[in-house]
Amino acid sequence: MQPKILLVDDREDNLLSIEAILGSDSYRFVRALSGRQALKVLLQEFDFALILMDVKMPNLNGFETAELIYEREKLRQIPIIFITAHNYGEESVFKGYQTGAVDYIYKPINPGLLRAKVSVFIELYRKNQTLIQQEHKLIAINKNLENEINERKISEEKVRALNLELLKTI
Repeated sequence: MQPKILLVDDREDNLLSIEAILGSDSYRFVRALSGRQALKVLLQEFDFALILMDVKMPNLNGFETAELIYEREKLRQIPIIFITAHNYGEESVFKGYQTGAVDYIYKPINPGLLRAKVSVFIELYRKNQTLIQQEHKLIAINKNLENEINERKISEEKVRALNLELLKTI
């Protein structure tokens, strides 16, 4: 299964260039042309491996969008990498990290750097998914063991009752 990446930018050409850099063979892209559109997408789908989001967008900027995304419990685990043409000061970068961003990429985008950063987060996503699957398997195994223990206790009680009946007849 291809990991899904949410691309959020108010410019279609930026979305196309990111898709071209990352290549559509390895990932499935979902596009949003605004922060509001990204939030609508995330109301319906939340199994994204990563969000790549422009900071400067009209109406709802990337920081505000990230804050709204992370208000929802089921979305907090999705890492956000901000993409920006502006070299913000440390205070703005810090604000980005406070809103939940895991990294920044500056425009013009260095293709190798973008691919490397995305691959790291995709690998973390895959490992996390594997752990979740293993956890589900362990929960199922544990449930089966609990059922077996309960069945064994019931059988032992029946054997005790039968033994008592047998002792009464002797």
